[in-house]
Amino acid sequence: MEEISPINKSGESLKIRLCLIALFAVITPALHAAGPGKAAIASAHYLATEAGHEVLANGGNAFDAAVAVSSVLAVVEQTSSGIGGGGLWVLHRASDGFEVMIDGREMAPAAADKDMYLNADGSVNRDLAVTGPLAAGIPGEVAGLDHLATHYGRLPLSESLKPAIRIAREGFPVYQKFFGMLKYKEQDIRRWPAATQAFLPDGKIPAMGDVIKLPDLALVLEKIAAEGRDGFYTGGTAQRLVDGVRAAGGIWSMADMAGYTVKEREPVRTSYQGYELVTAPPPSSGGIAIAQMLNILEPYRLAELGKVQRAHLVVEAMRRAFRDRALHLGDSDFYPVPQEMLIDENYAAGLRAGIMYDKATPSDMLPGRENLPEGTDTTHFSIIDAEGNMVAATLTVNTIFGSKFMVPGTGFVLNNEMDDFSAKPGEPNAYGLIGFTANEIQPFKRPLSSMTPTLMLSEEKLAAIGTPGGSRIITMVLLGVLDFMDGNGPESWVSLPRYHHQYLPDTVFAEKDAFTAEEIAELTAMGHTVQVRERPWGNMHGVMWNRKTGEVTAGSDSRSDAGRAIVR
Repeated sequence: MEEISPINKSGESLKIRLCLIALFAVITPALHAAGPGKAAIASAHYLATEAGHEVLANGGNAFDAAVAVSSVLAVVEQTSSGIGGGGLWVLHRASDGFEVMIDGREMAPAAADKDMYLNADGSVNRDLAVTGPLAAGIPGEVAGLDHLATHYGRLPLSESLKPAIRIAREGFPVYQKFFGMLKYKEQDIRRWPAATQAFLPDGKIPAMGDVIKLPDLALVLEKIAAEGRDGFYTGGTAQRLVDGVRAAGGIWSMADMAGYTVKEREPVRTSYQGYELVTAPPPSSGGIAIAQMLNILEPYRLAELGKVQRAHLVVEAMRRAFRDRALHLGDSDFYPVPQEMLIDENYAAGLRAGIMYDKATPSDMLPGRENLPEGTDTTHFSIIDAEGNMVAATLTVNTIFGSKFMVPGTGFVLNNEMDDFSAKPGEPNAYGLIGFTANEIQPFKRPLSSMTPTLMLSEEKLAAIGTPGGSRIITMVLLGVLDFMDGNGPESWVSLPRYHHQYLPDTVFAEKDAFTAEEIAELTAMGHTVQVRERPWGNMHGVMWNRKTGEVTAGSDSRSDAGRAIVR
């Protein structure tokens, strides 16, 4: 096995990195004064992508298009997102280079407590944590859309919601992913009459191509279009939601609904190979983890390495970042997340020092908590408009069809994001992720997320990237970023074979075409346990503007039958 030494980096490297970030802040407004002249949208459903372009054609900007795409996905892709869930929108405004993350993450209700999912013997009741109204946090997506339209868009919210209202009323054809997920979760959906009526008309799974109409959802969206966030969080809609949740065993209140607020958060910023990355801060764990992994990897000449050696180093970076995720990350409004330490280059150097070039580091040998136990669905879209405004947005209801619970008369499922909290220290959630005090359940707290909407900026190229996939979101985005740095475009990022390590379980999970049998044997000889999964994961969507050539490109993941990337 060839031994690879990292590039020698002196103490000056941190100063250089900080200077680069400061330089971006100075040059960005001039850098984007002239936009690309065309727009690109890549999303998980063709109707959502078309809706975004429709709003752009009617005079909207990327932020209006983000409202349209989000709301249409909330109709046609309730497997993954919806107004019963939440989202994170990372924005770049071309006129002045301003960047921000809009945090529309779900919030724990006031009556929530850290032991709410524990059985009498102290074990976690997994059914309560993932299925039914007790699993649902207060939704944030509607407040996020209202905030986008009010503070960043050009059009009124009512205009950008028109495509979603139309599609909810007229219906959309059942597509392969929707059909497959209905079959997969049919029995859970049947536990709730309103969800059964909406998604299983005539009491059975609709056939491919059958049209699903959601008139109740159309009425809710019309109310939001007319009254903004108040049409959802106060008044009749809110009362219907609260009454329906409580009647089925949930703990929401009208005060919880009225008290929900959007938060604007400063993104995580890091630099890598001359690019500035702008990505999601807490309550997402994604941005810090991405920055940490890139800091660990930057001294290595990854492009010059063989595939196995490169994968080994990337996995070791993943392992260390996910270990810190488990110990340190949560809602920064409730817990003192040591963000500056975690993304500091000197801290990364210390983590890197423990990486052996020819041998895996067993996760139980990393410093941290002792006696840890071993331990997919969301959506993403990326937009760049003709002026150069950009949005990377990841939206979710958590697992497939969220809690599966639908309040009668609403037409949308509620999330099960409460499972993204740590129900018990060290106990894995639905994605096998563990957590401790930093992410324990507290009233009004937002659960830790893996969502990682990310922008990549330089004088030559601008790009937006992201994906669904639970705990694998972070590692998929990392692989996409590294592919971008290798000089490839969105079509390549979204098609890459994927592999993943999340600290515990101490296993490299891989798509079936990620490694050959010989490469798996080499990784195994280094001490890695590789488990090949037959089913692929993720649904990545990215856009890129090459300012040097003027080309605008977009890519939509071929793993999904409904996704669409369109440049106009």
